[in-house]
Amino acid sequence: MKSRFVCQNCGAYAPKWLGRCPECASYNTMVEELVEEKKAKHKARGSKPVALRDVPFATKDRTAVGIAELDRVLGGGFVKGSLVLLGGDPGIGKSTLMLQISALVARGNGHILYASGEESAYQIRIRAERLGSVANNIDLLSETELESILESARELHPQLMVVDSIQTVYKSNLTSAPGSVAQVRECGGDLMRFAKENEVTTVLIGHVTKFGVIAGPKTLEHIVDTVLYFEGEKSQQYRILRVIKNRFGSTNEIGVFEMTEAGLCEVANPSSLFISHSTASGSAVTSIMEGTRPLLVEVQALTSPTSFNYPQRVATGIDYKRLAMLLAVLERRVGISVSGMDCFVNAVGGIKVTEPSCDLGLSLAIASSIRNKAIGKGIVIIGEVGLGGEVRPIYGIESRLKEAEKLGFKTAIVPHKGTRDLNRCKIEIVAVNEVSEAVKIALG
Repeated sequence: MKSRFVCQNCGAYAPKWLGRCPECASYNTMVEELVEEKKAKHKARGSKPVALRDVPFATKDRTAVGIAELDRVLGGGFVKGSLVLLGGDPGIGKSTLMLQISALVARGNGHILYASGEESAYQIRIRAERLGSVANNIDLLSETELESILESARELHPQLMVVDSIQTVYKSNLTSAPGSVAQVRECGGDLMRFAKENEVTTVLIGHVTKFGVIAGPKTLEHIVDTVLYFEGEKSQQYRILRVIKNRFGSTNEIGVFEMTEAGLCEVANPSSLFISHSTASGSAVTSIMEGTRPLLVEVQALTSPTSFNYPQRVATGIDYKRLAMLLAVLERRVGISVSGMDCFVNAVGGIKVTEPSCDLGLSLAIASSIRNKAIGKGIVIIGEVGLGGEVRPIYGIESRLKEAEKLGFKTAIVPHKGTRDLNRCKIEIVAVNEVSEAVKIALG
């Protein structure tokens, strides 16, 4: 029996322990694993190249779950034979979501195998009774040995198989502990081969580390077809399901759910969650795109004279470097002094704003806080801000404005470029070229 060291981050091998991985340059990620020596090498079967046009092709039908938010994230539903990885913090609702999905698929005459290495069948039944997810065609299996799980799956041939969680499953021929790099990599590979060969849609629930990434080697995320992250604060009732990788649909889609006593309920109008309709100064409503979905988000700013040598800059849900850039633009291009002010900005509802379409709204929120004058009610502000103080156009402006119309907004401050095709929008369009123009219009 030989031993080797494997990087938990990238899966690189080393004959001895290293403090720093030579491949990904991360520290303290090398762990030891035992390798079973192979006595004889078998001859691999030769594969012959096939012309792309000669490969048989058939359109794969998707299985719609019946939860609109989830089906949107997946691109229309589960693809037959796909391998999906669902990660999230402990207690965020991963097992709850999968049990609800299993019940909906089972009620649509689908056969489900729910393999749990963390809970007994009785514990799962208790949660199913609370959620109202008790249905026929759901088989529970409390097992951690991978060979037993795959044997049961071959006998039942389910339409959907759930493994909760991949870190508790182990292969008996490996000497390393469950959850180690070798076990997670080998178990993930075997489950991937089973899903493809038998056309069984398989969902793996994965633990995350304290850094918010899925525990185990990065190879696990490479071999699966779809990677989903379940995000949210356990102190809040709202959860966001975000797709990071999807071979069968678009990425960066999100689904919004609300955690209730009866389980997770989809939120039909997520924009209403991120708007508080505050009338105080320092508050502005802007729009972001999550995949193909426009969302209205309220950004808030609070400024006060600093009592330190260096003013504080605190950003929650907004990129800190983006905030620093906007403050410099307000100082140099608009003439609003921010050098002696502490600045705190926040995106309401716990959402993370990453795209530059909120630049103009955030800039006006900061100016509103400094002048202590509220932005008029019913105004949505959309636009990217350049270093010269210009307001640059953004994509998807028409769909953003239609979402604002649905929520009752009457006026939109948008970039001047790209407003020719907005004549069909009923909302009043105010086009600006510079940030200073937008400040005068919004604050007078």
